Amino acid sequence: SAQLVESGGGSVQAGGSLRLSCEASAYSLRYNFVAWFRQSSGKEREGVASISPTISARNNVKYGDSVKGRFTISRDDNNNAVYLQMDSLNPEDTAMYSCAAGSKSLAMDVLDPNRYIYWGRGTQVTVSS
Repeated sequence: SAQLVESGGGSVQAGGSLRLSCEASAYSLRYNFVAWFRQSSGKEREGVASISPTISARNNVKYGDSVKGRFTISRDDNNNAVYLQMDSLNPEDTAMYSCAAGSKSLAMDVLDPNRYIYWGRGTQVTVSS
């Protein structure tokens, strides 16, 4: 069955950077929408970034308002992976970050967590001030 595995999380100081990876097995990311979400204690899951399938030829990306201009989502089809480059991190970015793929419905917003079928277990990001 499809598996998504995140990596790259860790602890950084405010202003620092991290690069998260989402790698898939038994599932091809290039043909599917992929998104990153985050959830911190006591808060709802938040859509961070999404990227359209490679075959769409548009490589459309969408970002949550809180990360625009600081985070960049990209894909590497050769490695069946999607990345999230996070720059200018601040303590409010502290959360468990998860990737998701496979759309239940193309009519749903790409940053709606209910849209996605497959989820990784997440990687923790902690930003200290």
